[in-house]
Amino acid sequence: MGDVATRAFLTRGVGRHKEKLAAFELALRAAGIAHFNLVSVSSILPPHCRLVSRKEGLTHLSAGEIVHVVMSRAESNEPHRQLAASVGVAVPRDRSMYGYLSEHHSFGETDEQAGDYAEDLAAQMLATILNVDFNPDTSYDERRRYWTLSDQIVRTRNVSQSARGAKDKRWTVVIAACVLIH
Repeated sequence: MGDVATRAFLTRGVGRHKEKLAAFELALRAAGIAHFNLVSVSSILPPHCRLVSRKEGLTHLSAGEIVHVVMSRAESNEPHRQLAASVGVAVPRDRSMYGYLSEHHSFGETDEQAGDYAEDLAAQMLATILNVDFNPDTSYDERRRYWTLSDQIVRTRNVSQSARGAKDKRWTVVIAACVLIH
């Protein structure tokens, strides 16, 4: 059996620089994860994986370590452009089952708007494997109340980062990530 994450933490950051890659590096630094070798993975929160604070999570990792992340990223060098990155989390009540993580990146949305969308997307993905009946055409607020009332989805949350593009045409990069700890 391969490595299965036992802990995870959510983080976010924004970076600005004249070079796109340097702006991304600064966003990673702001998120506290620039000193790892990051490997993007798909959207599963492992069974029994516990969400911890960023501070606690970082104590379990070492510089240069290969670290798995579910990451959302948005970038632009357009002045004043609103950009957002978000990762949503949906945790099942039965912790022996896996949960879902979703990535969402957009333009023109705030932290709250992007976060609500990512959170709802994660809950929808989890609901489909739990056979929770829901109407995807209802509003997010209606579905959120339903997720709350469902006895199978215990918790949803998100981490989001939005920013406006730099006035001087420097690159602006926003990231949001769930870092998985093995």
